[in-house]
Amino acid sequence: MNRKVAIIDTLGAHGGSFHFYAFGQAIGLVNNGVNVSLYTNNETANPKISGVKFFTFYKNIFKNNFRIISGINWILGTIFSVFHARFSGISIFHFHIFYTNFLVLFNLLFVKILFGKVVLTVHDVSSFSNSSNSLIITNMIYKLTDRIITHNQFSKSELVNVNADLSSYISIVPHGNYIPFINIQFNKEKSRKQLAIPNNRRVLLFFGMIKKVKGLEILLSALKGVVKENPDVLLVIAGKPWENDFSLYQNIIDENNLSDYILLHTKFIQQEDVEHYYCASDLVVLPYTKIYQSGVLMMTLSFERPALVSDLPPLTEIISDNENGFLFKTENMSDLTNKLNSILLDEVLMEKVRFKGVEFIKKKHDWLDIGRQTLQVYQSL
Repeated sequence: MNRKVAIIDTLGAHGGSFHFYAFGQAIGLVNNGVNVSLYTNNETANPKISGVKFFTFYKNIFKNNFRIISGINWILGTIFSVFHARFSGISIFHFHIFYTNFLVLFNLLFVKILFGKVVLTVHDVSSFSNSSNSLIITNMIYKLTDRIITHNQFSKSELVNVNADLSSYISIVPHGNYIPFINIQFNKEKSRKQLAIPNNRRVLLFFGMIKKVKGLEILLSALKGVVKENPDVLLVIAGKPWENDFSLYQNIIDENNLSDYILLHTKFIQQEDVEHYYCASDLVVLPYTKIYQSGVLMMTLSFERPALVSDLPPLTEIISDNENGFLFKTENMSDLTNKLNSILLDEVLMEKVRFKGVEFIKKKHDWLDIGRQTLQVYQSL
């Protein structure tokens, strides 16, 4: 194959830490002998990765208040990016998508018009199986795609359940770790001082966008039974509520008199502040009710923090209970309460799990190996 590829990451830094994924993928591919050109938006800073060419042809596609102007900017960004790549001798275009709509369809269609090959990494499979999306657009995206990548077997199975014809087109490539992009500069004490958290509290962290599928209401309901046995526990909730609506969770807090045990930072967490939340925590809790992959889990383990997660298939493909993390029964508040109380009693186990979690993602979610697996997908075109 022509060892040139264009990674088109329209989301970039607008998606919180997602741009680290595209950066990691670029590093892995370069180290496997691939010439990489990365096309993204102008919110994303140049990572200055050796061997990676960086372009920001997508201008103001998220920050414009007029959707039609944002859409036009997106289309222009695609035209400039794809033309630039094709005239640079690139024929393989690797897209990262979280949803399906006309603009995503346009990206793929324009590549095909210029005789390019399309590889999709589907990060949120629900966008392909949700009936609220246009079936016509989704089916057209399928037909324009040469290869699909998912992060785990569960996601692949979900896609195949929607369209059995996709089975031979889907490859599984794990989600990479964030270790190359993390330089831990602060210890627990300094981070807690920054966040005004007393040093005598044991901190549970819920981090990320607050949506129904994230299961925060289950964690809040479980917390009442935790603080009875562990009154020094503090739950830090860091992330922006979906559609700015936190009322469901605030009602649970008020009804159970939990305000003394919770620190609310319900806002978008700036990248420069992310480290403080992880470094200040003792345990990160991900009580998800539905998920296809978790960048937050990778971030947690990359920051060398132990994680307690629901036993959903995409998470159990990574986490083994009491080995490199902790598991509880999905949507089971009583089991979550018991698990938290058990973990908080055993600091030795927490330290062992923390260490094994880091070692696991270094071995199994290393970008060099992920680059090799991705290259194999390109070679199959």
